Amino acid sequence: MPALNQRVKLAGLDFDALTEHQAVQHIISASLAGEGGWVVTPNVDICRHTGRDPELRSLIRAATLTVADGMPLVWAARLGGQPLPERVAGGSLIFSLSEAAARHGRSVYLLGGAYEVPYRAAVRLRRRYPDLTVVGADAPPFGFDGDAAILDTIRTRLTAAAPHIVFVGLGFPKQEKLIDLFALALPGTWFIGCGAALPYAAGTLRRAPRWMRRSGLSWLFRLMNEPQRLFRRYLIQDVPYTVRLLLAAALRRRSVSIR
Repeated sequence: MPALNQRVKLAGLDFDALTEHQAVQHIISASLAGEGGWVVTPNVDICRHTGRDPELRSLIRAATLTVADGMPLVWAARLGGQPLPERVAGGSLIFSLSEAAARHGRSVYLLGGAYEVPYRAAVRLRRRYPDLTVVGADAPPFGFDGDAAILDTIRTRLTAAAPHIVFVGLGFPKQEKLIDLFALALPGTWFIGCGAALPYAAGTLRRAPRWMRRSGLSWLFRLMNEPQRLFRRYLIQDVPYTVRLLLAAALRRRSVSIR
């Protein structure tokens, strides 16, 4: 199993300084060794929430790997003098990790999304990676997280399928709380909190073009496609937080250099 790189402290969280390829390699190697784990992919919005809520911050810190899903986080790390190598997004991991799983005989389970989304994602991923084994797909109903009977049903399906990798796309913090609840029952399984990755894989939600993802404009693409849902979150809440994060990183770097 490849050794983990150093961790970078940013926005009150500790991020693993890994490329996407390194993250995938670590997950697959650990899985082949019979070891499970949990991946969280914080973006600016998640950092904003965890900065105000110690309970959510502790939840994120319980993960095995923490990778930065957002170019502003990569920029802030560089400004602060402890660079992260690249953005590692859940919407990208569902493809790169599924490809690696297909090559190494690792099975996957798709959990989350609106009705039919995980099933469509399973079909499209198997079409894209013919050797991929999808052992289950499940779209929990609205309010599932407050219903003990539904949670027990989901747990039963997961343990019966015994997947090597579970992509959990329920949004923050529902997906992280669900992973925290189920991880002990499947110690050899890797859980990936992947946000909107399942609709991307299903083809029901468009991904930003590659040039926009690389330049940190994925949020703008999503805003243009879902303005009513995302306007307040992106423009009123996340943009000011991002500006403060970048300024704080720059000032921290400046204060260190002056010393």
